[in-house]
This record gives sequence, structure tokens and C-alpha cells, in this order.
Amino acid sequence: MSYEITKVEKGKKVNFKNPAKEFYEALGLDGMRKLMYNFYDKIYESEIAHFFPQDEDEFNEIKVKNTKFFIQICGGPKVYEEESRGVELNEFMVRLHDDFSITEKSRYEWLGTMEEALRECDVSQELKDDFWDYLENFSKLTVNTFSDQSKYYASL
Repeated sequence: MSYEITKVEKGKKVNFKNPAKEFYEALGLDGMRKLMYNFYDKIYESEIAHFFPQDEDEFNEIKVKNTKFFIQICGGPKVYEEESRGVELNEFMVRLHDDFSITEKSRYEWLGTMEEALRECDVSQELKDDFWDYLENFSKLTVNTFSDQSKYYASL
């Protein structure tokens, strides 16, 4: 399996759809946790680890919180409501990334790390492809720092 990563075009509208609920249903709560914890353990060893707390306990809190986002965005229980404070989940996540200088290179590293974790995930290729489609497109909205040193904050 090969996952394509397309380039971000500053200011261009990004079309995406949330992952199919079947992805969550196939993995269940424990499977989603396993996938996301595996992913974040890999992130902790990646070139973008500096975006995350270096204290292990603080990092584990982020891992738990971010896993809740993915559980809910994939159609699981509404476990991220408190964190998103009533803001639509995707909008909340885009705005959360505004506080960081996210480059295209960082996005590639994040997606590459997710691809590694996804390859180890035990669901159908069709469901993996659908989840990847969401990640690949949605992640474009988090990139806010460009090679010309300009900033651009995407909106949904």
C-alpha cells in the first residue's frame, strides 16, 4: 500500500470528509487507542517531537487527549466534547494548530509517522484508505508557515 501526500496550496480551499464510522466500528475503542498510542509513541521519536511536551507525563496527557479527538471524529463516542468546548471538532483542531508554526515538512513527517502506525493497524485496506483521505486532506489546514516565511491561517 502506498499513501500519497499532496502539496498544500496556500489559500486554496481544502475539501475533506470525516472518516467513515466503519473505521471506528472495525477497531473499537481499544483498537483506536492502540492505533493512536502507537502513532504518538512514534511521534515522540520523530523529527517533530519538539511540538509535543518532553515531560513523559505531560506527553501521555496529550496522547490521551488527542486519541479522544480521533475516536470522536471517526464516529465513536463523544469523548472530546469537553476539550473542544462546543466548537465543531475540525474547526477546533485547525485553530489549536494556529499556536504552532506548522510547515509542509512538519506535515510530511506527521503523515509519514501516521502511515507507519496505520500499516500496523488491523482493518481493511478500504477503511485505511478512507481514514488516510481524511488525514491527508485535513492536515493541509494545519499548515500555517510557508517556505517564503509567510503565514496563512486556513479556515473551513
